[in-house]
Amino acid sequence: MLRVLSAASLAAGFALTALAVAPAHGAATVDGIDHMDPPFWWTGMQNKHLQLMVHGPRLAALSPSLNYPGVRIDSVTRVANANYLFINLSIAEQARPGAFDIVFASPARSVKYRYELLARSQNSAERKGFDSSDAIYQIMPDRFANGDPSNDSVKGMADKLDRASGGGRHGGDIAGIAAHLDYIAALGFTQLWPTPLVENDMPAYSYHGYAATDHYKIDARYGSNADYKRLADAARAKGIGLIQDVVLSHIGTGHWWLKDMPTPDWTNHGGQFVPTHHHRVSVQDPYAAQEDKDNFTTGWFGRNMPDLNQTNPLVANYLIQNNIWWIEYAGLSGLRIDTYGYSDTAFLAEYSHRLMAEYPHLNMVGEEWSKLVPVVSHWQRGKTNFNGYVSALPSLMDFPMTYAMRDALAAPDGGEGFNDVYETLSQDYLYPNPGNLVLFEGNHDMPRLFSVVGEDFDLWKMDLAYVMTMPRIPQFYYGTEILMTSGVAARDDASFRRDFPGGWAGDPVNAFSGAGLTPRQREAQAFVRKLVNWRKGEPLIHHGKMMHYGAENGTYVYFRYDGARKVMVAFNKNREAAVLPVARFHEMLAGVKAGVDVLSGQTYALDSALTLPARGVVILELQ
Repeated sequence: MLRVLSAASLAAGFALTALAVAPAHGAATVDGIDHMDPPFWWTGMQNKHLQLMVHGPRLAALSPSLNYPGVRIDSVTRVANANYLFINLSIAEQARPGAFDIVFASPARSVKYRYELLARSQNSAERKGFDSSDAIYQIMPDRFANGDPSNDSVKGMADKLDRASGGGRHGGDIAGIAAHLDYIAALGFTQLWPTPLVENDMPAYSYHGYAATDHYKIDARYGSNADYKRLADAARAKGIGLIQDVVLSHIGTGHWWLKDMPTPDWTNHGGQFVPTHHHRVSVQDPYAAQEDKDNFTTGWFGRNMPDLNQTNPLVANYLIQNNIWWIEYAGLSGLRIDTYGYSDTAFLAEYSHRLMAEYPHLNMVGEEWSKLVPVVSHWQRGKTNFNGYVSALPSLMDFPMTYAMRDALAAPDGGEGFNDVYETLSQDYLYPNPGNLVLFEGNHDMPRLFSVVGEDFDLWKMDLAYVMTMPRIPQFYYGTEILMTSGVAARDDASFRRDFPGGWAGDPVNAFSGAGLTPRQREAQAFVRKLVNWRKGEPLIHHGKMMHYGAENGTYVYFRYDGARKVMVAFNKNREAAVLPVARFHEMLAGVKAGVDVLSGQTYALDSALTLPARGVVILELQ
């Protein structure tokens, strides 16, 4: 989710411009054709059909033709706007990589466009997505590192560099990310999730990336499409997969479509602002009013974010092909899908099924921002829903578990302790595959963890240990490893998204090198490095079974185990040591005399009782 523009920003207005975008593979823009999406494609795809959106002056008056073995035009769709043609191609299995001309002709004029079919990377369809053996590092590119100051402001783009403003662009870019891949790898992370990098040519708040203005173009202030592909390749060489953040439900008012709308119903409510009221449960509520269902999926996030009408099959197909294009082009290991449930539900079923048919082992994680397990589980692949809804989405962000632990740690001492954590996890039976959920300590829309727990270092460590040892895919937010702080209000985005120290020339503190960090920050960084790298090499945590015991008196204990080994994780939120009789855990501790804490190296006796340190967590490899 994201922040909408302020009234002041909207009052400033935005001059919509038609963008002539050169195909990303390097061909020049053609006179008479302003956009050809997708700009190129591949042979050997599972789906043999491709729909080209072609945009240019009075193109509907022309008839397209081509002559290339294995490729034919099945049909042409003309719409209300005479500046668009949709060409429906069939690409046979025997079609070979190569280039061919698409000729658009009438008695009065002719336009020729050179289109290209590329060869797919070897085993592209069988690519492995991220899974429970991975750990994800999330960054906001504009706030992570500025590797190329020359692109901080770009001529012709409305939002210029303003590092002093919390809502301004700060200059972070793809070059900055690429320069610090070694840092991410050394922390132990194996997947990288940047917030969206596609063009957001908006008058303000363009840095967050959630208001696309061109689906096929990386924002020039981050770099180029080629830079993005090189980043993916460089990350892969270091053992890090790249996850793309995508938005299906809405676009920005600066999108080139809005200068020359393809159809009157391309966006919802005829292009007029009607706000969503965020009744997210309405689409799976047996008692919901149709008005609420419709408003949730068709209402706009804000005046600057038109909601896309995915019941229009041309819109739906465009979005699906675009996501496939980026996966294939950049060699992605997965997608993170923003505001998942806000899209049309029938479209989401088609979207998830088509992408998984193309990439059966890919992973895609949807954002369903709810603390309720039944609401989140509705969207996961394999779920039998009372309303018959069938999804193919493999993963969801685990907001229920994230909030349960955050709330438990932030609560005053002596309350419910970890009981909500225990009871939330007990509902895993509602998920078809709970181990494929992404559990996180924080993200760009939430107050920083260290601030949420009152800057209590011990509570901070508990949350990270929990995220790293649960049967989930763990995700950390950049800066957590150096105890970055924020406001604690529900929406204080500027404070949630501060610059990573050391990412800019002249920064007095450099977290990449450690220069200027406080002793406590260096200790935190070392803790994360040790914890994440330990998990990276621990298959028991990746795939082992889970057994937990009811939370009692500010303590919570669970085990990860398989047929050969066991790990015990125990939390004590109390301000004094807690003594736990081991007899309660006899199912797991029978015959076990001691365990070694992977965090401290200390040996804990387990013959009669386990003594947990005050405000402490231990991860014991049992002997």
